[in-house]
Amino acid sequence: MPRTESAIARAKKIKLLLFDVDGVLTDGKLFIFPAPAGARQPTHESVAKPTDQGGFGFLSQSLIEAKGFHAHDGTAISLARLGGIKTGLITKRISETVALRARDLKLDYVYQGIQDKRTAFEQILAQAGLPASDAAFVGDDVIDLPAMWHCGLAIAVANARAEVKQDSHYVTPHSGGDGALRDAVEYILKAQGKWRQVVTQYIGERSQGN
Repeated sequence: MPRTESAIARAKKIKLLLFDVDGVLTDGKLFIFPAPAGARQPTHESVAKPTDQGGFGFLSQSLIEAKGFHAHDGTAISLARLGGIKTGLITKRISETVALRARDLKLDYVYQGIQDKRTAFEQILAQAGLPASDAAFVGDDVIDLPAMWHCGLAIAVANARAEVKQDSHYVTPHSGGDGALRDAVEYILKAQGKWRQVVTQYIGERSQGN
């Protein structure tokens, strides 16, 4: 990947932060549990709109797929929003757990069941009315590379595969599922000189709510 611009210079332009889920928002592990007797399991239609791009999910009436998310990453989404940065996820798997987390975090863009991440990335750019240089993508595996090659700031998590780290502009100190997304948000907001203001605003809003 050409490095004609420093990572900090690239981060200063970011108005949109997109990321993978498994291995970025989580540590990549999938937990499969037996469903309680009589429990109504979601269909793919209720989880995410299926596509013909090769996405897949664990659809079963007797088993449940679960994932673990880090609270620091949830806070990161709130901080990004206060900093004027839109957020969204692009993931190959289709999961009700991810759909619930996305709604909880009020993400602007949620694309599940996506094999071709660059196409989804370009669709989101068109919706947001932004050039690729104003968007960052956080990934961990080779399926994320097409989007990372096309964005303004490519970010790899600490546990990313070697090829992904090699083609990134910035590698987070923390691994996926352990605060990596928080690292990405902090890096961008600090580069833009917004960090202290955003944190102060975030603390003030929480204090008023008590």
